[in-house]
Amino acid sequence: MAMTRLPSLIGLASLVAVAGCHSAGPYGFSPTYAPSVEEEKAITGARDYDPVMFAREPEAWRKSNVTLFGVVTSRAPGPGGAVYMTMSVRKLETRNLCSNRNDEESCRVTVSDHDFGVVHALVALRPDDDMGEHSLGAGSLVRVVGSFGEDTDPNDGAPVMRAAFYRHWPRYFFVTRKSADLMRQ
Repeated sequence: MAMTRLPSLIGLASLVAVAGCHSAGPYGFSPTYAPSVEEEKAITGARDYDPVMFAREPEAWRKSNVTLFGVVTSRAPGPGGAVYMTMSVRKLETRNLCSNRNDEESCRVTVSDHDFGVVHALVALRPDDDMGEHSLGAGSLVRVVGSFGEDTDPNDGAPVMRAAFYRHWPRYFFVTRKSADLMRQ
């Protein structure tokens, strides 16, 4: 009799395990930052952007992939159908801010208030990010992974990254540390 109940117990345990798994979703609604599977692959071996070290050793930084977070300040058409973004570089906070500590859906990816310089990026957007209600534009948060060439922006001299990967949070789907007064951790 115990043998006939074993498959149903295994099925119940599997159901509980699956129900207990919660994805942070495309916008990372969790208390800590949750990279997507594609993002994990893209950041493997990439260096976190450091504007001071980049300015000191640009050739060394051009030899590897770099990752950074930035708040988009402008978007324009780029060459070959790409988008040319200007970003205010931000630091990812250790913990995301949440409105309700018992509800992960209330958590938002959190970046610094302070910007760490300007970077431009050439990015080939996915259709959902190119147009529509949640399209990438001024005020969006973007994580880009790519490489720097010798290109600099003709207006401000800031470096230009060619993005191989990006992840996008539309305006209001992320917060800066400034929101800590309104949200709990």
